[in-house]
Amino acid sequence: MSDASPALEEVLSRARGLIGQWQDEDCGTPTVKDFCRYAAALNDGEYIRRARALEAAGRPVEAPALFLAATMSWEDGPPEQELRPDGLAQRESPCTHGLPVRQVHGGQSVRLIRPPVAGTRVTAARTVLSARHKRGRSGEFVLLDVRTRFLSGDGGELAAVDETIVVLDAAGGTP
Repeated sequence: MSDASPALEEVLSRARGLIGQWQDEDCGTPTVKDFCRYAAALNDGEYIRRARALEAAGRPVEAPALFLAATMSWEDGPPEQELRPDGLAQRESPCTHGLPVRQVHGGQSVRLIRPPVAGTRVTAARTVLSARHKRGRSGEFVLLDVRTRFLSGDGGELAAVDETIVVLDAAGGTP
């Protein structure tokens, strides 16, 4: 990648060093309230009514289908001044800390295995699958393929998300 910008060379180097290394993040223990907040954002009043009825009856409440895949962070979120110039938090920016780059998400595939149940601890395990340098009509970029596996407290897989992140030099164009 000798013709690449130094920032993209560094992203590629960092990413290749992380391939196959899983990093765990404790997602906490989602509640019925968390599930209902997500459903409210989707305007899914029927889910909310059904979930609250199950909760009142003392029965297990499963998360809406894409709850895990749609949650960008398990923390309250960083203050605006701590966001990167592209609007992302550091957690959503693998291999780019301190570099003059920006990113866009280039696609995602989700495999749903079983929904989490309210009150069950969830862990996200994330790894870089690959990192590739590319050149398009408008310039160069790096493609990062990242996998996140969501696991229940007993280690059972709940969902897997494969995503492609496009990393561009901050001064460059879009692919």
